[in-house]
Amino acid sequence: MWRLAQKQDVPRIEAFLSQHIQTSMFPLANLRDYGLSASHPRGIKAWVLGSQPNAVFCITNEGMVMPQCPDCSDDQLAAAIQLIRGQPLFGVAAEASQARRIMRLGGWENRPATLNSDEPGFSLNLDKLVLPDANGAMLLPLGNFNLTIFDAWRESYLIEVSGFSPERAKTQARQDIAVYVERDSHRALVIDGKPVAMTGFNARLPETVQIGGVYTPPDLRGNGYAKLAVALHLLEARTEGATRAVLFAASDSAARAYIAIGFQPAGQFSLLLFTNPKDMA
Repeated sequence: MWRLAQKQDVPRIEAFLSQHIQTSMFPLANLRDYGLSASHPRGIKAWVLGSQPNAVFCITNEGMVMPQCPDCSDDQLAAAIQLIRGQPLFGVAAEASQARRIMRLGGWENRPATLNSDEPGFSLNLDKLVLPDANGAMLLPLGNFNLTIFDAWRESYLIEVSGFSPERAKTQARQDIAVYVERDSHRALVIDGKPVAMTGFNARLPETVQIGGVYTPPDLRGNGYAKLAVALHLLEARTEGATRAVLFAASDSAARAYIAIGFQPAGQFSLLLFTNPKDMA
């Protein structure tokens, strides 16, 4: 039977999720950044199976489902889904086979989504990072610049990659960039004083970082800027003690760039963002 997790369960939950770090960065980072049952939109509720536990089913307050249930039966997953009925359903972020089973069991397969993709995962031990020639490029915090540059970049990213409508993308982009600056999670690659690409960590633990929000404007693509930006940011993380990086590639060109700096394939991850995130589960 699923049991609602309590604060005393958090160390055991973190230990379990860490055993599946490649596809657990979102719930782990949310737990550490916002806490269990916190009021923040990204605070989470979690249910566990077993005393150790051997499965964790999480949902954020805004409705992002983030399970780590590698050995659950369909009956167990269906029971977990019943626990979140009546809550807003923003999306699903999980290891691909688990996500697809949850979509089927939840009856959500035909729900309109702006993003519905299975993306190849990659992993890198940071002592094997391959650094491209920087050619005088610098990596600087976004707050060093006029943020309207990055608002526009993020808006374009959300339309191009996540399928957001222009209106929704504009609002979300401003919120995202404000969070990036507040958390100091993203960087701009600067050449000759001009930002040419953006990179960041959308989840970060002391030992592991998850890359996200990488973007190069269309007129600057093909120059290796994103690859260089990611590599330099990983070098920064390595100097601060991180030993591993994980990511999921949204395109073949992105995958080639990541492989070029040392990443190796590591499973698949599904990310689904529903068109109407306030619709109930």
